[in-house]
Amino acid sequence: MAELLEPFLQTGAYLTPLAPTQLNHISTYVDLLIRWNARVNLTVIRTPDEIVTRHFGESLFAARHLFPGNPANHPRPLSSAEAARHPLLVDLGSGAGFPGLPIKIWSPQTAVTLIESNHKKVAFLREVIRELTLMSIDVFPGRAEAFPAQAGTLTLRAVERFETALPIAVSLLAPAATLALLISRTQIPQAQSLAPHLLWSTPIPIPQSTSRILLTAKTQPAEPEQ
Repeated sequence: MAELLEPFLQTGAYLTPLAPTQLNHISTYVDLLIRWNARVNLTVIRTPDEIVTRHFGESLFAARHLFPGNPANHPRPLSSAEAARHPLLVDLGSGAGFPGLPIKIWSPQTAVTLIESNHKKVAFLREVIRELTLMSIDVFPGRAEAFPAQAGTLTLRAVERFETALPIAVSLLAPAATLALLISRTQIPQAQSLAPHLLWSTPIPIPQSTSRILLTAKTQPAEPEQ
């Protein structure tokens, strides 16, 4: 499994390895996904190797760019200054948990909320959280429009009706927040036209894909008080 994930964790000659606990979490997660997928339609991808590369690889690629250096290798308590750099991450339309749950595995200090309205998928997400004994992670079982908090980071991947989901995602962002989209290269113009006020970064190609990219953007910082 570690070998399958290496292309997504490598920058040039430098590889950021996963810790044994992270690999164990991913292995348990894959087993749960395969077992649940037999009765709940969580993913059309069925084989373990493809699940690892397509779902976990892409999610960890995003995690590595959002939280460099594998924070799980530094399990000490965060100082208040460090905690301020780990604001709430929201995964909108989480589905089977991608990319939100792998990001949590990568960065245990980050508070995460998974937004998912499908009750069967909500049950699966809660089961994964229970099995992995993850802390500071919640599932919001409803529509994103009703979510009561603002996100410091928001992720969006493989959602239906992207043209509807993206404006909702943008509305949940706090000032100076980061939006991270895992999308097809062909969706870049649509994303940028739907949210022209965001500060868009250069798209980053995802390994082992000819069309998938990570596209991030920032909201404007809050105006200083007079």
